[in-house]
Amino acid sequence: MRLAAVDARAVELGLVPGLTLADARVRTPDLLVADHDPLADADFLQRLADGCCRYTPLVAVRGADGLVLDITGCAHLFGGEAPLARDIFARLARRKLAARCAIAGTPDAAFALARHGRQGAVPPGQEAHAVRGLPLRALGAAPEIVTALNRAGLKTIADLAARPRAPLAARFGDDLLGRLDRTLGRIDIRITPHRAAPSCIVERCFPEPIARSEDFEAALDMLLGKAVRTLEERHEGGRIFEASFFRTDGRVRYIVVETGRPSRDCKSLMRLYREKLDSLADPLDPGFGFDLIRLAILHSESLDPAQQSLDGRQVDDEEITALVERLSARFGRDRVLRYAPQDTHDPQREATLRPAVEAQVETASWREPLADDPPARPLHLFEPPQPIETLAEVPDGPPLKFRWRRVMHEIARAEGPERIAPEWWRTDAATRDYYRVEDAAGHRFWVFRDGLYGRDTERPRWFMHGLFA
Repeated sequence: MRLAAVDARAVELGLVPGLTLADARVRTPDLLVADHDPLADADFLQRLADGCCRYTPLVAVRGADGLVLDITGCAHLFGGEAPLARDIFARLARRKLAARCAIAGTPDAAFALARHGRQGAVPPGQEAHAVRGLPLRALGAAPEIVTALNRAGLKTIADLAARPRAPLAARFGDDLLGRLDRTLGRIDIRITPHRAAPSCIVERCFPEPIARSEDFEAALDMLLGKAVRTLEERHEGGRIFEASFFRTDGRVRYIVVETGRPSRDCKSLMRLYREKLDSLADPLDPGFGFDLIRLAILHSESLDPAQQSLDGRQVDDEEITALVERLSARFGRDRVLRYAPQDTHDPQREATLRPAVEAQVETASWREPLADDPPARPLHLFEPPQPIETLAEVPDGPPLKFRWRRVMHEIARAEGPERIAPEWWRTDAATRDYYRVEDAAGHRFWVFRDGLYGRDTERPRWFMHGLFA
């Protein structure tokens, strides 16, 4: 067993990661240890990233113990970069966490300085000067590359930057040069936030934390009003609304509601949030209170004023949409479903279930039956199809009679076959011949023969797939 991580006091005592536990106990008999749990560490880092979203919506997790915040355009909201950094340190200190922080023009420069250099803010354009003395491992390259460069006499970033680029690219690849340019501030890249950046954000900070449900519901109502006015200016409507409740201990709770169509109706949105809050399996716990509530519009669409229809159909559609939204908010989006067509001729995969509150973007359309034509597909399909025993006049012809559920059915009329073969890229299904049959009592069935005589099997089996009304 080896040490996976050590604190500052352990470093002062000469303990380092990788040291065996037996050696560590010899050096420090009263050593306190805990089992290493990488999954729990990753989950805790994600919660820290959620807590840092109070400073900027662009927060990325980097490595096993690092966070990168893009504070462009956000620092002035906290009095500047230095006060923002002090506030982060204060919140982490209350959770007894040690941290290092650096602010620079590129993510790689800031990360390298935070890990291996001096803390604080780097003046704009001075990244190359600030990182010159850092060791090569600050680039984040593979350990074998760093070892090879050290053996070649290159110890610092300045040593590497002074060497010709072509031999380095030929020996170590373009990735090393890309890391070098980003760390020196020559190339800036956008970070990939752990949560997608919303199209609109409104928030409310509280000098004193609030804990009553009436207070944060009133704050949420006020934020919805501000968001709706912003949507009106953009001629848009929101589809996905996310309310973030930031507790004083750093935990964040997200409550999301969706609408069936673009909306900027503040009253209906607040009603959806009340439905959501009342139906939560894990109730919203304020703890010692919320000091920040934020409302983000994760997805919005164009919304222009619609003309009212004379037949009242639009009113009915709006009522149905409102009902779907309320049911989805109370029971969950995956419990209120609708059928959507699929671009396939296979009857078993011709329709699929999707959340009814999702945007109805169809890749296929339902088949329109011809006038006075009997239905080609039954209303009720069996999943899976049920086997039947048949008697046919010729092997490839329709059945004369069949037994299903211990009942013999005499065929009076039959129509078919309708041959349905799988797509060329699918090899897990055989060709089927479907028949629409009617027995002497007037009951109509949809049956098929699985496979063809002499090609797929010597004795194809028959199945009942559906019942017509």
